[in-house]
Amino acid sequence: MLLLTFNGSLKSPAYCMLSEQRGQNHWVLTRRVTPDVISTLLERNREWAARTAQTNPALFPSLAKGQSPQILWYGCSDSRVPETTVLDLQPGEVFVHRNIANVLPATDLSSLSVLQYAVEVLQVQHIIVCGHYSCGGVNAALGQKKLGLIDSWLRHVREVRAKYEKELEGLTQKQQSDRLVEFNVIEQVRSVLKNANVQEAMEERGLEVHGWVFDVACGKCHVLEFPEDSERHVFTIKDHRKELQ
Repeated sequence: MLLLTFNGSLKSPAYCMLSEQRGQNHWVLTRRVTPDVISTLLERNREWAARTAQTNPALFPSLAKGQSPQILWYGCSDSRVPETTVLDLQPGEVFVHRNIANVLPATDLSSLSVLQYAVEVLQVQHIIVCGHYSCGGVNAALGQKKLGLIDSWLRHVREVRAKYEKELEGLTQKQQSDRLVEFNVIEQVRSVLKNANVQEAMEERGLEVHGWVFDVACGKCHVLEFPEDSERHVFTIKDHRKELQ
């Protein structure tokens, strides 16, 4: 039986430990509670809301009615790459999905659900897959250390590493990291392009898919150029029901 015990209150620090009591796991809350930090965040939120409402009075009333972003952003969970800030846009202008190392597996229901909603319902015009240099997930995939649960996720990046092994040979560690970041973006863009909903939207209304890399050292995004995928035709899917209409 797993017991979760809170030792302390929101007004006092709480410490953590794992102990055994009569053969049962007894968890005590691990994190120090710091209400001053939370209060500061809430105060900053109120200040931001007031400032934004003053400079752009129509924004919040507009957001309350719904959203109509033109961009779907697939990015990394890294705290240094906040998409709205990086793009200098406002709330409501970017639909977002982020995970470790901006990976888009064909079997991941979370990213696929975001993709379908963005393409079919929101009718976004652009999909941007954006990686970033100094990516911890990519660096982990370059190593051989067992990390735990995340190894299953990083397998997708390691498969990219294996595909481009020759291109990575002879490079310094930093160069390998940067190049694998770029190769990973290329492969995730190709994964998006293999999606039937994306293919249909590209053909019917000109949806565009882009591959970018964000440089955390200077704050700039770079567009990646890459050759046509020679295997793309194998994954081209069409809805023949529409041809019969």
